[in-house]
Amino acid sequence: MSEHVLTAIRDLLPVLRERAQAAEDARVVPAESIKELREAGFFRLLQPVRFGGHEADPVTFYTAVRLIAGACGSTGWVASVLGAHAWHVATFPAAAQEEIWGRDPAALVSSAYAPVGRATAVEGGYRLSGTWNFSSGVDHATAAILGALIMGEDGRPTDWVAFLVPREDYTVRDAWRTVGLRGTGSNDVVAEDVFVPAHRVLSFADSFRCVCPGQEVNPSPLYRIPLYSLMTTTIATPLVGMATGAYEAHVAHQRQRVRVFAGEKAKDDPFAKVRVARAASEVDAAWLQLTRNITEIYDTARRGEPIPTALRLRLRRDQVRASERCIAAVDQLFENSGAGALAEGTPIQRFWRDAHAARVHVANDPEAALKLFGDGEFGEDVTVGML
Repeated sequence: MSEHVLTAIRDLLPVLRERAQAAEDARVVPAESIKELREAGFFRLLQPVRFGGHEADPVTFYTAVRLIAGACGSTGWVASVLGAHAWHVATFPAAAQEEIWGRDPAALVSSAYAPVGRATAVEGGYRLSGTWNFSSGVDHATAAILGALIMGEDGRPTDWVAFLVPREDYTVRDAWRTVGLRGTGSNDVVAEDVFVPAHRVLSFADSFRCVCPGQEVNPSPLYRIPLYSLMTTTIATPLVGMATGAYEAHVAHQRQRVRVFAGEKAKDDPFAKVRVARAASEVDAAWLQLTRNITEIYDTARRGEPIPTALRLRLRRDQVRASERCIAAVDQLFENSGAGALAEGTPIQRFWRDAHAARVHVANDPEAALKLFGDGEFGEDVTVGML
């Protein structure tokens, strides 16, 4: 079934490529693109079987994301995060899953994980307030996963949790005006003194330990992958797709390009051939390491073994290096495409802007993750960070 999804995604790529400029102009992925991705089965890949999902191998999901992002960066980004949230919802208590998918198994969920919200305990749950930035794909979602700190009576935080909040309990503020990933519609979410029942709350500590209530009804090893191993790969993979799209656009452009002063075809320049070789190698290296690590984590979960910290650290190391490699590749391709690539509407400049916008996401920031890897190598206890 998963292979059928990939085939359907490949069939969609031409129309997604044609809509890339429309997504950018509208500052949101077109509704018809989301509808077609739904019909292709993409959003079912990481969803539990009991709600009609595929519980697919994560590499199948990320392969689809890379394909989509290679056609349109914004669509690939939104598809990746909305698709991955099906996995996260599956780790919440069963009652929360039923509320999301019981009436509509095709429902989508956006997120804003940063702990900017504040919540206090009340009978049966919590009162939540906050304003969250950057909820990609929020216009297509019927609920949002919002990060917040639970505050104790002394005014100090007692836990960092994810709240699953239905669309009727928050408002969306149109705030996404950017130079890159313009089509993601990553607008703000605002909640004011909203009641959230306890069954729609999941501690990030439980997700870190890979011990979540949703595993009782969704026993697949897919749902024993660490949250951040999956989510940081979710953020890096669209960047690999954008670099792939930029590469393909560059090669097509260079085959036709004639340098005005020299009167020669760019494709005959030996240095142009060296540049595409370097760029292709960087993108391949990024993809190979990403897929190797998530595969090894999934295989470990399938054996019923805990995910070692060293493996989590290696995944994060290679995930942020993937972002560096892809930016290096895109920059080299863009710099060597000539002035014609600067024109509005050309795919090369759009991929260049989208890739740099993707790179500034906190999950793609290299230094913090690389330091954590170094801490682990030198024997220090690593208990914090996106692991």
